[in-house]
Amino acid sequence: MRSISIPYDQNVIVGMQNGDDAGVYKISDSSALIQTVDFITPIVDDPFAFGKIAACNSLSDVYAMGGRPLTALNIVCFPTNKFSLDILAEVLRGGLAVLEESETQLMGGHSIDDPEFKYGLAVTGIVHPDRVVRNNTLQAGDVIILTKPLGTGLIATAVKAGNADKGITGPFIRSMSTLNRVAAGIMLEYPIHACTDVTGFGLIGHMREMLGAAEMEIMIDSKSVSLLPGAREAAAEGLIPAGMYRNRDFVGGLCSMEPSVPRDLADVLFDPQTSGGLLISLEASEAEKLVGRLHAAGIADAAVIARVSKSRPQRIVIA
Repeated sequence: MRSISIPYDQNVIVGMQNGDDAGVYKISDSSALIQTVDFITPIVDDPFAFGKIAACNSLSDVYAMGGRPLTALNIVCFPTNKFSLDILAEVLRGGLAVLEESETQLMGGHSIDDPEFKYGLAVTGIVHPDRVVRNNTLQAGDVIILTKPLGTGLIATAVKAGNADKGITGPFIRSMSTLNRVAAGIMLEYPIHACTDVTGFGLIGHMREMLGAAEMEIMIDSKSVSLLPGAREAAAEGLIPAGMYRNRDFVGGLCSMEPSVPRDLADVLFDPQTSGGLLISLEASEAEKLVGRLHAAGIADAAVIARVSKSRPQRIVIA
């Protein structure tokens, strides 16, 4: 497919060419708009829970950019000949609950009749132009903190196969329907260098984005990565989502794995996530304090999971 050249004016701080989490447009010396859109197909059977998860997922990019969401528009693709409108009402109610929690104003939306159910939001946020957080500005000597456990893609596949009980689905739903709002607010109190949220590209894919073109290495301590209950078991049973194979292809030869790392654990690191946590890069000397603050705020899974150093060529190592 031929690439399209998009002209940008002088107020565009972050555009499509940057590969970042959202677009950022300066409207004054003290304000810039963050714009993002995301929608997903149902990942759980409960329509209210699905609405909450989709809304959290859509808002996440604003938090990852260091911003605050202001307004949102619903995006609905709904098969009217397959489901009752009562189901759609519950999905929208779930989305609205998250918008109210995040203090984001719902302004309206758009719906179409579609064979496959999809729901999400177009979100506008705000940030100071000098305080935009980028995803590819990590520095040598940094450590990387992850704020949520991994494994949503694997568990979603296990749910579809009927291989997940409430002990697995409960934490799975709670994680995806938890906003990154608190974590983002705390991180902004520290001198962070880069941030992104973990979504469809999986942990390794988003770490590749964090490297950008920099001659650096990310060394992942796989034992420090928090996992959702049932994630490794799903990987060991071969309940692999298709997106995991695409994520491996996306990372390509950039990533290597030490022989001591179990294959099922490594698989989780490539697992495509829905409404995943934040990856936060900052100096090692500040990391312990930030993790402590996150824990005190109830973000119990936050942990340092990787270290950044200079390297030529760039690479990601799973240790």
